[in-house]
Amino acid sequence: MSTLLETRDLSVTFGGHTAVDAVSVKVPERHFKSIIGPNGAGKTTFFNLLSGQLAPSQGEIYYRGKDITRYSPTLRTRAGIGRSFQITNVFPNLTVLENVRLAVQSQAGVRYQMLISYKKYREFEEKACEWLKLVLLNEKKHSLAVNLSHGEKRKLEIAMLLALETEVLLLDEPTAGMSLEEVPAILEVIKKVKEQSSRTILLIEHKMDMILDLSDSVMVLFNGRLLADGTPEEIMKNETVQSAYLGGHVDERPVEA
Repeated sequence: MSTLLETRDLSVTFGGHTAVDAVSVKVPERHFKSIIGPNGAGKTTFFNLLSGQLAPSQGEIYYRGKDITRYSPTLRTRAGIGRSFQITNVFPNLTVLENVRLAVQSQAGVRYQMLISYKKYREFEEKACEWLKLVLLNEKKHSLAVNLSHGEKRKLEIAMLLALETEVLLLDEPTAGMSLEEVPAILEVIKKVKEQSSRTILLIEHKMDMILDLSDSVMVLFNGRLLADGTPEEIMKNETVQSAYLGGHVDERPVEA
């Protein structure tokens, strides 16, 4: 399977602190890769580099073989890279359907126009409903987004990313802040997206059972460096990774999983 997304010696430094240190990784098409590591390991910073929120101090990012290192976040979304955040990012005073419909319109390159035929908007709404069904929110389509639970807002955010037809989904701790009762629902949604779409997914998450269940591969960051990259089984057996999580002494040089 061909490489879809690649980083080469990707680094970013803030003052004297290197938050991401020469990370080189390849992500194939239709692949599910999780990113783990202790707090402060550089996981969200790495996502910020991939999505364009941060510019690297050195290194390159390639998408389908094209250098996108200097692309803005908007250009990366248009190219096919969508990103969710730890804090939900939806339009609270619009309905669930309107949130997703706007994403569908944006993907189609159509802005709101007073004189456009209502039939055109009906097409957008029908497409939006398809995404809402996938994320198990269709019954809430006429509810204001502000009235959704935290877990439902997470599902809505995923629907909006899907509606933008992004090929790569960057999911930053989608279960963060959720109650225990809400976690299975978001887990089901992510499983459905993996099984029913051709997306490539990168996930930052701390719940190891979720990672082991979903991932094709797992990369481990520690102090900004790539500590290991392999299958979930290889990562779980890796003594260096175990030391990093248990707080023991770690040789910070990258190792093979």
